[in-house]
Amino acid sequence: MERTNDNSRASDDTDIGESSLRTLSGPGKWLVRIATVTILALAVNQTFNLQLLVGYTLVDLRFYYAILALSLGIAFLIFPASGGTGGTRTPWYDWLFASGALVVCAYFFANAMNISLRGWEMAPPETAVWFSYALWILVLEAGRRAGGLPLAIIVGLMSLYPLYTEYLPSAISGFPSPPSYTAAYHAMGSESILGIPLRTFASLIIGFIVFGAALQQTGAGAFFMNLSFALLGKVRGGPAKVAIFSSGLMGSMSGSVITNVLTTGVMTIPAMRRVGIRGTFAAGVETCASTGGTLMPPVMGATAFVMASFMNVPYGTVALAAIIPSALYFFGLFVQIDAMAARENIKGLPAEELPSVRETFKEGWYYIFVFALLIFMLLVMRREALAPYYATPLLIVLNQLLSKKHRWGWKEVGAFIDSLGSLFANLVAILAAVGMIVGALSMTGVAATLVNDLLRIADGSAIFLLVMGALTGLILGVGMTSTAAYIFLAILLAPALIEVGLNPMAVHMFIFYWGMLSFITPPVALGAFAAASIARTPPMQTGFEAMRIGSVIYFIPFFFAFQPALVLEGTVSQIIISTTLAFAGTALFACAVQGYVPIVGGLFLRRAYAFPLRFLLFSAAILIALPASIVPGWSDLDLVGLALLIAIPILAFAFWQNRRPTPVQQS
Repeated sequence: MERTNDNSRASDDTDIGESSLRTLSGPGKWLVRIATVTILALAVNQTFNLQLLVGYTLVDLRFYYAILALSLGIAFLIFPASGGTGGTRTPWYDWLFASGALVVCAYFFANAMNISLRGWEMAPPETAVWFSYALWILVLEAGRRAGGLPLAIIVGLMSLYPLYTEYLPSAISGFPSPPSYTAAYHAMGSESILGIPLRTFASLIIGFIVFGAALQQTGAGAFFMNLSFALLGKVRGGPAKVAIFSSGLMGSMSGSVITNVLTTGVMTIPAMRRVGIRGTFAAGVETCASTGGTLMPPVMGATAFVMASFMNVPYGTVALAAIIPSALYFFGLFVQIDAMAARENIKGLPAEELPSVRETFKEGWYYIFVFALLIFMLLVMRREALAPYYATPLLIVLNQLLSKKHRWGWKEVGAFIDSLGSLFANLVAILAAVGMIVGALSMTGVAATLVNDLLRIADGSAIFLLVMGALTGLILGVGMTSTAAYIFLAILLAPALIEVGLNPMAVHMFIFYWGMLSFITPPVALGAFAAASIARTPPMQTGFEAMRIGSVIYFIPFFFAFQPALVLEGTVSQIIISTTLAFAGTALFACAVQGYVPIVGGLFLRRAYAFPLRFLLFSAAILIALPASIVPGWSDLDLVGLALLIAIPILAFAFWQNRRPTPVQQS
């Protein structure tokens, strides 16, 4: 197996492909690099309180405006206005936009104390109002370039919400505001552009972006890919199992579904095709694995950090809560692949084509060591803000000392800074724009009234509210980033779900999951379409295959919403029992979907009654994993008993049928 070398860019919600970035040269390239390094220096200075900037640490507002100014400036230089590559020349109007971002944010930077002490967001002077209008427009345009037109339209309409809210039906109307107040609140308020999304980026996300980019640039992608092939490449269906392992690890450090598909898929999809796995299945496996990577600790992407800020809990708490749900999802994928490989007798790759486990570990053991340090600081020391700033320098030093293949020269340092610049600009543009949705809902007071309306419509039904949230998250995920979809639902729906008695962590994790599912769900399954471009399969057919392979993920959020022990919110006995049942149910679910159970064999292959019997097995699997709280008057033991009553006769029948002599054998 040829070793991989991955130095691709990755972002969190919106993937930055090479086709969407302008290739800068000359002064523009160096200005972007200087701005990027300045952002990183500001973040380090602020995090460690180093007082490097003329002997003091910036007041928070000044820090946020400085980050916003530099990131928006980069965004206008690297993201072309009309999409496409944009060539290498930066048009004059993009220089104007970039300069405008610096000037406008410099005004607010200089007046940060007035904003804080004199309440300018409530009573702004006329000059501040005009600068607020300018920042409003700049953030919308930057969000459009980074996040796409659908995001810009949604954010634009929502940011104007205070201007037309009084003309809407009473259920969704709120307190109106004039344009001047709306603009001032967006630009200077603590719940809009400078709200939780941007503050989370400045205080937490920057460090993890740097860590993820350093992993990519030092060849961690190649290491994890080679390790996956070394461990799993020769077992049945090996390349597909490699995709799960490698894409899960890569997605965890990049937080990006599409970039993950394009990075690992170019290796795993052809390898799957070589051993006889059909194209749509191969592309579907890669899509599902890459999507699951963004849900897997320790680094889950920007949405998880925003969730921690919304809930006012340490990021480590969110990462711990995600362990069992993500393990269930990947376990379901693994069982499906194994069942498919057994059913179709698909072997692994020849051992001589695979890298050596010993050599792979020898070359890249320090990646695991650095990950261990990061996890220790996150979960044991609870220093999530500091952890990446310790792990990243250690990784770079070890790479320079121990790796000849991935050792950095000046070219690699430049590529590292360039990747950081694109990631910073992309995320700040999106998060600042999304913040205006929060600001508009805060100004109008709609969030509080809508919660009461939702409770009245649902009549206190948690399942009704969850289904509503799932569908809304799926729809919002089509046109918005997962972070934007999460924030929208966290404001409007999460309070109602918590009000009906559901666990807060389970509720927010539920919303997080459903915002990600649009990547594997047609008609806009972007992750599946990216995989289809590699496998050269029909995009929509690939999307439905990915939906089938990842089908268990549509049920897992409902399981932990009603059984918070699955997000580690409960006693030890509750966690053990609920986790055991969930894994057992997931295993049977995956086997029923693929039509094969170990020991039993195939499930009524090419029989007319296969579908109804497999559907009954599917129902039994759901009953095993289903939290008893969903069915009043039933216990976990009752549900498992009913499931076994359904499943055992069907499995026994399949076992007998598979061992019954065929007419050819009898003769």
